[in-house]
Amino acid sequence: MATLVQTAAFPVLFIPYLFITSPQNDSEGSNRASFITVSVVYFVIGAMVAGDNMLYSIGLLYLSASTYSLICATQLIFSAVLSFFLNGQKFTALIMNSVVVLSLSTALLAVNDDTDMPSGVTKWKYVIGFLATLGASAMYALLLSLMQLSFQKVLKKETFSVVLEMQIYTALVATGVSIVGLFASGEWKTLQGEMGSFTAGKLSYVMTLVWTAIAWQICSVGVVGLVFVVSSLFSNVISTLSLAITPIAAVVILHDKMNGVKIIAMLMAIWGFGTYLYQNYVDDLKARKAPSAVDDAPTESRSC
Repeated sequence: MATLVQTAAFPVLFIPYLFITSPQNDSEGSNRASFITVSVVYFVIGAMVAGDNMLYSIGLLYLSASTYSLICATQLIFSAVLSFFLNGQKFTALIMNSVVVLSLSTALLAVNDDTDMPSGVTKWKYVIGFLATLGASAMYALLLSLMQLSFQKVLKKETFSVVLEMQIYTALVATGVSIVGLFASGEWKTLQGEMGSFTAGKLSYVMTLVWTAIAWQICSVGVVGLVFVVSSLFSNVISTLSLAITPIAAVVILHDKMNGVKIIAMLMAIWGFGTYLYQNYVDDLKARKAPSAVDDAPTESRSC
C-alpha cells in the first residue's frame, strides 16, 4: 500500500494537462519518435518507478526516519556518476568533493550499531532495509537520468505538457504493477484490519492515503519538471533538499535516537549537499555571463 499510494493519484494530473496542452507544430511532430517507441519508454520507466517505490517502502519499514533520510542522500552520488555517463554532465572538483563526503557519511551509518532500530526489527531486517534504501537511491538517480535522456532523444517536445505526459503514463504503469503486487502478495487481505485498527479512525485512514497520494503527484511533477527544464542532476539536488533537516525533524517529532555517529554523518551530508549547491550556483553564473559576453562582442567579429 505504501508503494501504491506514491503513484495512484495520477488521474488528478489530467486536470492541469487539459489546460497546459498546446497544439503540436509540424516540425515537432516530425521529430518525435513513433508511438511504439514512446510506449516502450513509458512502460520501462513506469515499471522501474514501481520497483523503486517498493525498495523505498521496505527501507522506511525497517529503518528509523533519520537513518533512512541520511542513506537517501547517496542518490546524489549515483546521480553525479550516471549524469556523467548518460547525460554528459561535467564532473568538477566540487562535485567530486560532494561524492566523497556523502560516501563517507553513508559508510559511517553502515558501520553504526543498531541502537536506533525500530522496535521489533531484527538486525537482519535492518541490513535489508539499509540495502533496499541504498538500491532505491541508485535506481532513483538512474530514473532521473533516463527521463532526461528520453526528453532529449525520444519525446522532443518543447511544451511543458510533456512533463505531465511523462508523469501520467509512467505512474499509470507503476500503479498497475503495484496493484498486481498488492494482490499477489496477499497484503490486500490485511487492509480491512489495518483500517479498523488505525488510531484516528477509518475516515482518517482513508483521508491520509488520499492526501498523501495527491501530495506525491505534486512532488513528482516538480521533480520531472526540473529534469525537463534544467537537468536530472539539478532535480536530484533539489529533491534531496529536505534530507539535511529530516534527521532533526525525526528526533523532534518521531523521537528517533540521534547518537554521535549519526550527528557526524548528518553534518557530513549537509557539507556534501552544500558543495553540490555551490557548484550549481557557479554553473549558473557562468551561464548568465556567456550570453552577455556574446552581446558585448564587436559587430565585426559577429559578422565574421
